[in-house]
Amino acid sequence: MGYFNCFALGFFVALSLASIDVGVAARHLQQLPPMPTFPTTTLPPFPSIPNLPQPSIPSFPRPGALPPLPTMSALPTLPSVPRATLPPLPSMPSIPTVPTTIPSIPFFSPPPSPSSP
Repeated sequence: MGYFNCFALGFFVALSLASIDVGVAARHLQQLPPMPTFPTTTLPPFPSIPNLPQPSIPSFPRPGALPPLPTMSALPTLPSVPRATLPPLPSMPSIPTVPTTIPSIPFFSPPPSPSSP
């Protein structure tokens, strides 16, 4: 997080210093005398695009007229791979049950009071 703050501060300082040069250049351009007007010339008109003949699109054969696709020969059969059998899993021990009743707290009788003479 500290690296990001340092990067953000450096970026802000660099942007501030870059904008100072822009402000000085703008003020310098404002203080220049006005530019003289240059004579304008007329440009020749663009040449017209000639109308070219449109090429004729050849006709393609219909899908029904195409030759049939070649048939694939049968693929060779692969030899059968022997199946691995796993040993049976051991039986899991039973999970002990948690008592759901709260035992009562024994209540002791108060000690006898000392007798006064």
